[in-house]
Amino acid sequence: MSKVVLTVDDSRTMRDMLMLALADAGYRVVQADDGVQGLEVLQNESPDVIITDINMPRLDGFGFIEGVRKIERHRATPILVLTTESDDAKKQQARKAGATGWIVKPFDPDKLLDAVRRVAA
Repeated sequence: MSKVVLTVDDSRTMRDMLMLALADAGYRVVQADDGVQGLEVLQNESPDVIITDINMPRLDGFGFIEGVRKIERHRATPILVLTTESDDAKKQQARKAGATGWIVKPFDPDKLLDAVRRVAA
């Protein structure tokens, strides 16, 4: 059975690029366009890995990560932050919220897949 990845990003282009890279590598991809929708998706899905943007409307990535960590069955789900931000303070904030790793956009599909494979083991 293939592993499931939830991608949360308000950019359709970014979601499409993630879908392409992950689906081609054999992952089942579930998508949400912001943190609120991401939390709604988690009511019915148990992804092996979550990839989230930081800057999104309604609920940003930090709030989304904190929300995920409050859900008992998702406390240990790896969360990779995929963002244009490379600021150390933001990385610390994401780690504190419960993020597992950090990938800077634009992403290299091979590096993204390596990161996903590492945390989804």
